[in-house]
Amino acid sequence: MKPAVLRWMMNLYVPFLGAGVHIERINDDYTEIDVRMRLTRFNRNYVGTQFGGSLYSMTDPFYMLMLMQHLAKDYVVWDQAAHIDFVSPGRGTVYARFRLSVEQIADFRAQAATGKAIRPVLPVEVVNAAGEVVARVQKTLYIRLKPALRPPAAAEISAPTQPVEK
Repeated sequence: MKPAVLRWMMNLYVPFLGAGVHIERINDDYTEIDVRMRLTRFNRNYVGTQFGGSLYSMTDPFYMLMLMQHLAKDYVVWDQAAHIDFVSPGRGTVYARFRLSVEQIADFRAQAATGKAIRPVLPVEVVNAAGEVVARVQKTLYIRLKPALRPPAAAEISAPTQPVEK
């Protein structure tokens, strides 16, 4: 799918509309996505800051979508888990930048080519307009060769990998 089409579709996705999540940019090779979320009456919590669920939702599908564009023909790619640390209140527009290098993607492909599942942990920070961290998120993905392509001896379970450095 062309990045502009996915961006358009995601910006019309009702949960993102309600939360105020807006995809600003997807580069041509799906290695970079930029997302923003303005503070609105729909995503403001009781104390007037960004609702934690909205902060998480703005980080939810993007690493999975990026990797699906690169691997999905031969691999199953799923979001498996996430962890979010709220660092400071989000009092205005917040931003998240998702980045994957071509080398990271090739490494994931090579690791999963054995037929065993890999579970990379990918970090992303949500920052305010001044660049101060509002939240830190770690997304755990599940990547595995599709069943018809797996070697016969591929084990069913593998351990999570360590967080991937940017």
